[in-house]
Amino acid sequence: MRQKARILVFGSINIDHVYQVDHLVRPGEAISSEKYQCFAGGKGSNQSIALARAGAEVYHAGRIGADGLWLKEMLDDNGVDTSHVEVADGPSGYAIIQVDDEGENSIILYGGANRSISWKDVRKVLTDFGHEDYLLLQNEISAVPEIISGGAEKGLKIVFNPAPMHSGVLDYPLPKVDCFIFNEVEGRELTGKTGQDDILGAMMDRFPGACVVLTLKDKGVIYADTERKLTVPALTVKAVDTTAAGDTFIGYLLAGMVASEDIEKALDTACRAAAICVTRPGAADSIPWKEEL
Repeated sequence: MRQKARILVFGSINIDHVYQVDHLVRPGEAISSEKYQCFAGGKGSNQSIALARAGAEVYHAGRIGADGLWLKEMLDDNGVDTSHVEVADGPSGYAIIQVDDEGENSIILYGGANRSISWKDVRKVLTDFGHEDYLLLQNEISAVPEIISGGAEKGLKIVFNPAPMHSGVLDYPLPKVDCFIFNEVEGRELTGKTGQDDILGAMMDRFPGACVVLTLKDKGVIYADTERKLTVPALTVKAVDTTAAGDTFIGYLLAGMVASEDIEKALDTACRAAAICVTRPGAADSIPWKEEL
């Protein structure tokens, strides 16, 4: 009998093109970039690496193009099982990222191979997972509704980060989700509410069996379930690049939850990991190892 739950991340794997700018470009404006770098990214891949660096047993499922073989190698090097990562025809997913002098970013995504995942692919992957396992999803790949439904049928505990958020998410089989993790913007779009308490209340009313985690950038995070509500502050640091901060938080939080850590401890650890992440450039490259915390 397994002593440790496995985590399946079914998610995106991207090549990030990062441009350092004085300010995020405005409509109709052309600006020069002071610095360009290429990094491994994608919310799914970032979260897999964060989980692995936090000490979890993690498996990644997704697709890349032939141009993204180095992304698979990076996942392998970080201890992520990539036996369910396939090479598709066409390019990998791409992100064009602007980062300003305050560390804030603006991102344009091109789905590429991430958008070629089918129900057939989902069935094939889920065959290897079941009860006691966790399924972590974002919204940068195709077939997300099918993955949620298929995971629930197999008895996986489903954690959903609805980013990037769009109106179609409201038609996903969300009652099958066990834990939602989102920011205030995504919370407003999910619920139609604006205040933090109203967003949390609406989510708890609509999905009473789920836990809800609302991230608040430099203000910390709020956790709520049927028994409690917790607020954990963020650490004050000088941000260099906020890319992957949310993914780092999610990976470390889920690693703590799967390890049956006290939820407040898991939230605090995740906030500390995210604080380290924003002091470094890049996405996956900026995610700290557990030993650094």
